[in-house]
Formats: sequence, C-alpha cells, structure tokens
Amino acid sequence: MANMFALVLVIATLVTGVLWCIDKFIFAPKRREKQAAAQAATDGALDTKTLKKVGPKPGWLETGASIFPVLAIVLIVRSFIFEPFQIPSGSMMPTLLIGDFILVEKFAYGIKDPIFQKTLIETGHPKRGDIAVFKYPKDPSLDYIKRVIGLPGDRITYDPSTKELTIQPNCSSGQACGSALPITYSNVEASDFVQTFERTSGGEASSGFWQLPQNQTKDGGIRLAERKESLGNVTHRILTVPIAQDQLGMYYQQPGQPLATWVVPPGEYFMMGDNRDNSADSRYWGFVPEANLVGKATAIWMSFEKQEGQWPTGIRFSRIGGIH
Repeated sequence: MANMFALVLVIATLVTGVLWCIDKFIFAPKRREKQAAAQAATDGALDTKTLKKVGPKPGWLETGASIFPVLAIVLIVRSFIFEPFQIPSGSMMPTLLIGDFILVEKFAYGIKDPIFQKTLIETGHPKRGDIAVFKYPKDPSLDYIKRVIGLPGDRITYDPSTKELTIQPNCSSGQACGSALPITYSNVEASDFVQTFERTSGGEASSGFWQLPQNQTKDGGIRLAERKESLGNVTHRILTVPIAQDQLGMYYQQPGQPLATWVVPPGEYFMMGDNRDNSADSRYWGFVPEANLVGKATAIWMSFEKQEGQWPTGIRFSRIGGIH
C-alpha cells in the first residue's frame, strides 16, 4: 500500500469532493431560490452583500467545498505527474547531494493508482542509467533512490577490487548471454568531497560529507576518489573510498550464481548508488520488482547545504535544474 500521506490525501479529497457535490447540487439551488424570492419581495433593492446573508452557506460546508479543488489538483499532480522527494543520504553522490529536493516523474514507468500502486496504464520501462525512486523491497514503506544498472535478463558482475562492472545483456537460465555491454571508466582522480567518520555516544559510526577544495583537508576526513562510468550511451560520475573494501560476506548471493554475480530475473531490476562504497543497494539485498517503481528523478527544484540528520546551513542555488 502507498504511504500514509497518499492515503490521507485520497480520503481528504473524497470527503471534500462529496461536500462540494452536496453544496453544488443541493444547497446552492436552494440558496438561489431564497435569494430570488428575497429580491422579488424587495423589488430588486437588495445588493450582493445583503443577498449573501439570505440562506447563508454553513461554515463547515463552505470550508470543505472550497478546499476540494486544491486537494484534487494536488492529488492528480502528486499521483500521476510529479512528486517531490528529499535526498536524505549520500548514496547517490556526486549526482545527488544530501539536501537536494528533486522532482520525480510519476508517469515514466506507468500510471498507477495512488493507494495500491497497481499499474493502470503502461507508459514505459526503466532504461539503463536512469535514476529511479522505488519502494525498498524489504520494507515498502521506505522510498529509495538509486541508478538502474541491470535490466531484466542482464548478467551483472561487480569486481570489488577494481570496483568495476561487467554487464552481459539477454541472459537467462541455460542460455548463452549476448555480447558484453561496452562499459568504460575514466582514470581515478581526487574528488571535491571529503568523508569524515565519527563515533556517537552510543559507539555507532556516522559519516559526514564535505565539499572542499583540493588544497583543504578536514580532521578525520578521507578525500573520496572520483571517475566517470559509461554504461553504453549513459555516462555519469561515481565516487569510491580509496581505503574501503566491500564486505563480500554481506553480498546477496543469488542461488545458482557465484558471489558478486547476479542474473536479473524477468520484471526486476538491479540498482546501485553512485557513491559506490556508501550505498546499500542491490549488491546487498537483491532486485527491485517493477511493481515497486515509483518514478524517474528528473530535476532538482531546491537544494540546501546540510549534513545527514542536521539542519540546513544555506541554499545551493547552483544545483537547481536538471539532473546530470
């Protein structure tokens, strides 16, 4: 089921819609009759302000009926056109930063009902390289955002030592795969981001990401490495932590496949974050069913300078616009 806000919005729209209909088709005609009778009795001497006092509209009815058009527009836009989301973590850096507010195109992967998220009209499917918002398969109440890496039938191999991908499309059980997808990587360079690792009072590790010039450092910080990854025709930047090593024992091991290799089942997708060493993605919990897809991230409409779990300290106007 969709999140609670969507459910409340649908119920509120229905209730106010009923009130709007009751007013329009029952109470409004009666008011007009009373006002016409009053005008006739006074030979048309009543002004508009006085006429409104004849058969006044109940306050509860006026309020409910007046907010219905607003709620209806919000419901239609949010459910079928665009929905705003906030980026709460650094898993999609450097493409998306903590504090970015994005617009998600809801109709990109099908028009769905706002409650049960069942596809009503098919409009398209994810393409490799899309940035997609989806319901986390292990807890559908949570919204995740990652990049689409593997399509149905792809054989994905991730090398933790080189931190590079190999993708062979059109694979299925018992059949040979098609030619490997051309994937290229640029040289590794120092990025503009420094990651800090701290300990809270409870002993748990926490991270911070700071955008600093190359000649600046931060206590306890490690400068992240950056390179470009090209998946066929889609090129984007990825970040890695130079000293980090993947915990292979935590990888999702698909039955019948070696560790760090996955064959994407029909109707499902393989997702990864651009901040490769700071992303809990399909490498760890498996595939995303098409039914879990929410939409495609298309634009940044606001961006606040902030750290995870902290209040904003400024606005990044330069980030407002399309997602690259």
